[in-house]
Amino acid sequence: MTTITNTAMRFAVAPMMDWTDRHCRSFHRLLSRHATLYTEMVTAAAIIHGPRERLLGFDDAEHRVVVQLGGSDPEQLAKAAVIAESFGYDEINLNVGCPSDRVQGGNFGACLMLTPELVADCVAAMKAVVKIPVSVKCRLGVDEQDIETALDHLADAVIAAGCDALTVHARKAWLKGLSPKENREIPPLDYERVYRLKQRLGAYPVAINGGIETIEAIKTHLPHVDGVMLGRAAYHNPGLLLEVDPQLFGDEAPFSNGFDALEAFFPYIEKQLAQGVPLHAITRHLLGLFQGRPGARSYRRHLATEGVKRDATLQVLKDALAHVARPIENAA
Repeated sequence: MTTITNTAMRFAVAPMMDWTDRHCRSFHRLLSRHATLYTEMVTAAAIIHGPRERLLGFDDAEHRVVVQLGGSDPEQLAKAAVIAESFGYDEINLNVGCPSDRVQGGNFGACLMLTPELVADCVAAMKAVVKIPVSVKCRLGVDEQDIETALDHLADAVIAAGCDALTVHARKAWLKGLSPKENREIPPLDYERVYRLKQRLGAYPVAINGGIETIEAIKTHLPHVDGVMLGRAAYHNPGLLLEVDPQLFGDEAPFSNGFDALEAFFPYIEKQLAQGVPLHAITRHLLGLFQGRPGARSYRRHLATEGVKRDATLQVLKDALAHVARPIENAA
């Protein structure tokens, strides 16, 4: 039985719908050897009945990579978990945090905070049929729940069912009246509540998520929890990931700058283009790479206008890159 190591817990890029697809993850892996990467949430039903290769396929270079499942039917989740394990994922994560109406309509995501025993049944069903770790990502609570009792109740239930780790988004979710975007911003952050959970659980692995945007902020959390998960900050400013290995793992960064990392990504892009993937499906994940650097706006504009054309090739990205001011040591 595989367990989740402290190194694996230490830093992760969050699962983000429509964003953390295989192209995004392949690029993020170039920027950090040690970050744990997550898929977008995939529903158990889609895996069982849908196009599995499109939903679950990934490149071996992406490891360590976690598949996040959505669902609330233990039998369905067990079937989906077996399929996901067969694809080679390192871990299965159950979504108990997404507050969108569509997800609630399927009776999964954050609304499951209201039924911790059902979540425990889901975890137990998956643990019974796979050898890889099973984890849960949740909120502090939902709606009028008391976050002290709601979070403890969920944590205790899933741990008893065999859950290998918890990642807690340090906000409540409001199931009525707030959009998913508002649910990421309006409910107040309560990091101390996550710290208390970790303190109560002792050696049990707990990671924190929500509103964390810098390496410096990550370092303030790590004395209190086992790991930190970044979402939109890592997506919109992927250059931040070049700091992860040296700052958080004591290892050399894979590349000294975003230019070298992007050029190392060219062979992957060429391979995907040859398989019929449109350029913009990849370059949309690269728009924030040069955030704050002279020429970054022109770089983004060129990709936004030229990269979406049907016949766009790698040359479009090379031409966009030419707009950005290089570091002195890399300037021609």
